[in-house]
Amino acid sequence: MTDNKDLSNTDTVNKSAARKPAKLAIVVPCFNEEEMLPITFDALLAVLEGMVKKQKIRDDSFLLFVNDGSSDKTMELLREASEKREHICCISLSKNCGHQSALIAGLMTAKDISDITVSIDADLQDDTSVIEKMVDEYYAGAEIVYGVRSSRQTDTFFKRTTAETFYKMMSALGVKSVYNHADFRLMSSKALEELSRYNEKNLYIRGLIPLLGFKTAQVTYERAARQAGVSKYPFRKMMALALNGITSFSTKPLTIIIDLGLAVLLICFIAAVYAFISYFRGDTVPGWTSMILSIWFLGGVQLLCLGVIGEYIGRIYAEAKGRPLYCIETKLLEGAGGDHNAL
Repeated sequence: MTDNKDLSNTDTVNKSAARKPAKLAIVVPCFNEEEMLPITFDALLAVLEGMVKKQKIRDDSFLLFVNDGSSDKTMELLREASEKREHICCISLSKNCGHQSALIAGLMTAKDISDITVSIDADLQDDTSVIEKMVDEYYAGAEIVYGVRSSRQTDTFFKRTTAETFYKMMSALGVKSVYNHADFRLMSSKALEELSRYNEKNLYIRGLIPLLGFKTAQVTYERAARQAGVSKYPFRKMMALALNGITSFSTKPLTIIIDLGLAVLLICFIAAVYAFISYFRGDTVPGWTSMILSIWFLGGVQLLCLGVIGEYIGRIYAEAKGRPLYCIETKLLEGAGGDHNAL
């Protein structure tokens, strides 16, 4: 009886501790966002202050901006804001490392100085009002909360079609992903600690998160149009991200190469049988068309197969070298209870 009473008291204490306001970090990767940053500062600070007033988060919660080697005045604005405005912090990478590397740099920096972390892009096309709902889901027991778009009506036809095709293709290749989810999510420090154990160099974070296996939840929202500046994800970068996701999480393209090779062999066997029958019937007509088509067809298939294999070998090479994903040049973390370090 005593043991049961002790366990009951322990459960009560744990539940009470779980309801205590958590320290929130909102991580915002930035690349050439000087036009958007003043809007982003005001919008995210309003969200932060609103939750502090409701006692949903601690008053030492903060915004952590990650300057991804911007060539405009982004870092100047971040430095000024971190010095003059409370709750704003930043780190600056030594060069442009790409969105995924900048995001992981921010998450790993926030991991040790916050209880929960929300990642959101600086363009604020993701709905900031659902951040509070994410926090509520965390208090309800979720370690990871995905922000999921309810529709893609604001996208162009081309972007909507290619995005939907990509998600379907990833699912067909056996890659776990959350449909219509990008990098707008909440993660607890426990989930981030586990994420830090994944040392992959070819980053596709939205594919890594479902592998963690923690309790998850989803909040839906309508994606808005960008208020200022231009998109930092043109078609070329989107294709690179898609290729990274496929080759990092699935070996099915290699299996498809085997199937393609078997199909070509079958076609060649049928063609050989047809050629022999035609020869013995005396129906052969000299010509070069069929030969040229065969050479081009087989040559194209071989080059395609070599390209796919080369992609995998190149990624193995990158992983084997083990080079760091990013180098942090400057840390301005005083607003987060951290250090002020200009390296």
